[in-house]
Amino acid sequence: MMKITGFIGASGTGKSHHALVVAYDHNIHCIIDDGLLIYRSKIIAGTSAKGESNRLKAVRRAIFNNPHDAEAIRQALMRLQPEQILILGTSKHMIDRICESLRLPKAAEYIHIEDVSCPEEIAKAKAIRIKEGKHIIPVPTMELKPHFRGYLLAPIRSLFYGRNGKKMPDFERSVVRPVFSYYGKLIFTNTAMDGLLRHSLAPLQGIRKINTLKVEKNYNANGNGLAVILSLTIMYGENVKKLMARIKNTIQKEIEYTTGMSVDILKITVDGIASKKE
Repeated sequence: MMKITGFIGASGTGKSHHALVVAYDHNIHCIIDDGLLIYRSKIIAGTSAKGESNRLKAVRRAIFNNPHDAEAIRQALMRLQPEQILILGTSKHMIDRICESLRLPKAAEYIHIEDVSCPEEIAKAKAIRIKEGKHIIPVPTMELKPHFRGYLLAPIRSLFYGRNGKKMPDFERSVVRPVFSYYGKLIFTNTAMDGLLRHSLAPLQGIRKINTLKVEKNYNANGNGLAVILSLTIMYGENVKKLMARIKNTIQKEIEYTTGMSVDILKITVDGIASKKE
């Protein structure tokens, strides 16, 4: 029967930083951390909660609240058939929720961050999270690049020693830093956002003219989301549905990559059609 080990610690106390050492100590090759299924230092399935725009979304992602996400992890586990899994969570209740979502047996053992890290290390980890916005994921940086476009990634290596005094393997972990938190408080003016989006939409065929463009904070959201309102004149004969999809993908990609913010509301109005002669 598959054995589940829970690794508990408050947010920002260094769980992900110590996860590989805990897994190594217990001969565990499979880790579930913040929405990701990691097997032998490779991301096998899932989407990291560390990339979410606010805490509520991150928690939902981490506990696999979305049935589609949970099913993807279950299918991957069926293929891997691991004997043990290390599940990271902020509490016993959270780990139980993850097990329930993934239809796994309850954890047979719980390890707390205080069991593997001293108070000084925990305090330092919290300070780094708050001041620098750094999030650690226990996989090599190259493994993360396809998953975290628009974020600053950096590898870190730490030398650990086990309780028996023997040197542990020099595991590589990755620091994920959203662009906005890495540079401190970053403010985008309306003029900058306007220019950014106009520049990104300029290469798209089918748009004759951008009539109005408005970008503002989405105050109904809990995170750092934006509302984009756009009105266009498009070319006659253009497939409107496909054009709207291209515009949507371009705007989302540009805003998320450049600013680290998300597009919560996107309203596009076509208020004119131009012939090729115009």
